[in-house]
Amino acid sequence: MEAVHIYDGFLSTPVWAAMDAAAAPAVGYIVRRAQRGFDDSRVPLLGVMGAFVFAAQMINFPVGVGTSGHLVGGALLACTLGPAAASVVMCAIIAIQALVFQDGGILALGANLVNMALVGVLAGYLPFYLWGETRWRNLAIFSGGALSVMVSAMLALAELLFSGVPMPGSMLGVSLGLFAVSALLEGAITLAVVQALEAIQPGFIRIPAAGRSFARGAVGLAAVLLAAVGFLFASAAPDGIERLGLLTGAAHSRTVIRSPLAGYELSFLQTPWVRKAGAGLAGVGLIYGACLLIGRGVARRRSA
Repeated sequence: MEAVHIYDGFLSTPVWAAMDAAAAPAVGYIVRRAQRGFDDSRVPLLGVMGAFVFAAQMINFPVGVGTSGHLVGGALLACTLGPAAASVVMCAIIAIQALVFQDGGILALGANLVNMALVGVLAGYLPFYLWGETRWRNLAIFSGGALSVMVSAMLALAELLFSGVPMPGSMLGVSLGLFAVSALLEGAITLAVVQALEAIQPGFIRIPAAGRSFARGAVGLAAVLLAAVGFLFASAAPDGIERLGLLTGAAHSRTVIRSPLAGYELSFLQTPWVRKAGAGLAGVGLIYGACLLIGRGVARRRSA
């Protein structure tokens, strides 16, 4: 589903093994960073923002002929939660997508975490950190969304090249162009969501988490609606990395695990709409619950 999500079978063994080895201590470090200044009042916000980003990622939109993209959400999470907490939430989203929905590779999980949850989130936060308190604030939010996707895409393409995936110059140029379109749309959506949140609750980003309850409820409702009906408006075209795999002949490896929620469908149900909606709502619940548990664990360890 992710525009820059790498699946198993694309990366060579040395590359995915190295990325897995790098991701483990990096995630541990970012969790420790998230503990600084963290308190219990922020826990529900982690849950609803994580659920919203997961639900929004289910809605693919066309970015070129036969290719789609969608909100990744790293910059949005960074602006609303702070970079460390945003990385933790994005790690939870990517891990659940891979393990429960078989979206993205199990072996490539480390690469996806580094690309999107760690480096992508930090890149998305950088413009806001530098210019978020100036008159260029809106441009900073837009730029953060665009930068997060482009950095993640560049890392993914580099990993594919190191893995020996054949990419002629023309194909690489087209891929970068499609990712650039996705990046611009990411920036526009990120800015629109932040502005909507601040229209609902002025000062949403700056006020303490305990004071964001009204907007938090609106975000939670939006997540449920997106998960239940958003897929009806989604493009069925493959995303950027998946499309690149089809063009280059890179194949998915065998399925490492099997899940009844694979492909964002409840396999034991008969009606297609119910299969999709049920899986989306289940995902929202899983992400919300996982983020609550992680947030409470981080808060508890900080108190201890």
